[in-house]
Amino acid sequence: MQGMFCNKTFQVANQVVSIGPTQPKFAIGQRALLIKTPQGNILWDCITMLDDATKAEIDKHGGISMIAISHPHFYDTMVAWAEAFKCKVLIHQADAKWVMQTDSTAKEFLEFWSGNYKQLYDSIGLVRLGGHFAGSCILHSSAGKGFICTGDTIQVTPDKMVSFMYSYPNLIPLPVAEVRRMAALCKNLHFEAIYGMLESSVVHTLGNQTVQQSAKRYISALEGAYHTGKYV
Repeated sequence: MQGMFCNKTFQVANQVVSIGPTQPKFAIGQRALLIKTPQGNILWDCITMLDDATKAEIDKHGGISMIAISHPHFYDTMVAWAEAFKCKVLIHQADAKWVMQTDSTAKEFLEFWSGNYKQLYDSIGLVRLGGHFAGSCILHSSAGKGFICTGDTIQVTPDKMVSFMYSYPNLIPLPVAEVRRMAALCKNLHFEAIYGMLESSVVHTLGNQTVQQSAKRYISALEGAYHTGKYV
C-alpha cells in the first residue's frame, strides 16, 4: 500500500483529529480519530495503513499514549500501531474471541477490560453499549460541551440522525429491547457532538437528544408505526 495510498488527516474539532480515510478509498472508507488531551493522546479505532507520513503527522500532535477500539471490525493492524507507538490497545473482554493475532507481540500490547465503563483520563472514558458486538463501546468526553466517538456502534445517518444495527452488510437490525437499553445508557452522558467512523458521520449539536429521538424512531419502525399493512 505504501507509495500507492495515503491517509488524509485533518482537524475535526479542537480536541479531535481525523486519521484517515485512506485515499484512494480503501475498504469502506473508515477513519480513526486522535483524541488530544493534556494527559496523553488516545487513538480511537484503527485504520489498516500506517506509513511514515502518518506516523510523522501523529507525532506532531504528541504521539499516541493508548489505543481504544470500538469493536472487532476496527482491529485491523492494531498491534502494528501499538508497536510503532509503544502503547497499549484497549479491547473489551466480551470481544476477546475475535482477536486473531495471539503471538507474543500481541500479548505485550493488548489489554482487555470488562464492565460497562472504563475511565481513561480526566473527563474521558469508554462506555460499553453492546449491540453491534457484545463488547461494542463508545468513547465519551464530558469536557466542555462533550462528545462521543462511536465507530459504528451508533451510526450517523444521512439525515444527521443515528441508527443501530446488528449487521450492517446484511441489514439485520437489533431488537427493540437492545436499542432501548443502549439509548438508556447514553441518556445520562453529557455530549453535544457525535463523531462516527466516516468523514461524513458527524453530528455537531444536540447529540444526546439526537440519540434519544433516533432510538424512538428506530423502535417505532420495528413496531410497525411506519407501515400500514395496506397495499394498493
